[in-house]
Amino acid sequence: MSLSALIDCTGTWNGINTLQDPHTNAPAESVSMARVTPVLDGRFVRFDYTWSYEGKPQTGSLLFGFDQKEQIYSAYWIDSWHMGNKAMECRGLAQEGGIISVRGSYAAPPGPDWGWRIDLFPVDGITLKMVMYNIWPEGQEDLAVEAEYTRVLLSDTGELG
Repeated sequence: MSLSALIDCTGTWNGINTLQDPHTNAPAESVSMARVTPVLDGRFVRFDYTWSYEGKPQTGSLLFGFDQKEQIYSAYWIDSWHMGNKAMECRGLAQEGGIISVRGSYAAPPGPDWGWRIDLFPVDGITLKMVMYNIWPEGQEDLAVEAEYTRVLLSDTGELG
């Protein structure tokens, strides 16, 4: 296990982001773009993405690391709509198939903290998927966000195609 499956996804991706809108309890789709960038000679990988909510542009970023000795992923997540001015620290165990799955938590006063799970994984050579789950204090997981991306390929002329 390592970040190699994500590093293999280096580049630009286009797709659709589907937010399970907590205000309407209905899926809200928007066009999304993502970029995968190795950082510090591949010791970390940054996943930046854009989407929109009610026509307003939104952005997010995940910085992933992997501790080979402990076989644990770490991530810091920021997102203009979900996180405001805070970063969520996440951790997760290594999984087969290039899946990076990390969990964090957030305060929900006056009640107990809630959890958040982020899965990021290549589906095949041209598809990349990000899925986020809201986790109730009792452990129930609800789908919050699902984004599916297709690699942006360069044409023979070097132009984005």
